[in-house]
Amino acid sequence: QAQLAESGGGVAQPGDSLTLTCVGSGIISSVFSMGWYRQSPGKQREWVATQTSAGGTMYAETVQGRFIISRDSAKNAVYLQMKDLKPEDTAVYYCNAMLGHDIYWGQGTQVTVSS
Repeated sequence: QAQLAESGGGVAQPGDSLTLTCVGSGIISSVFSMGWYRQSPGKQREWVATQTSAGGTMYAETVQGRFIISRDSAKNAVYLQMKDLKPEDTAVYYCNAMLGHDIYWGQGTQVTVSS
């Protein structure tokens, strides 16, 4: 059974940095397209960033230049470095792994940005 487990969320002040980690089990994350999504209260889940199995990266316009997605295949992990956090970044962040029709989600980790 494939599982994804996120960690690293917490409370931050505007301008702070946080790094989220997602560790996969039961999958070989290096062959998957790995991504991060987020969901704020009352809003739909939105895409944040993706790294393809080939290493290409894509970002939502709202986080471009502030967030960096990366992976460590040896650890079966994907990371989301978040810099210059803003209150509007407050959300539950979810890790996603996708390969063809196979899609997996983690349970999410809360990020709260508040002064």
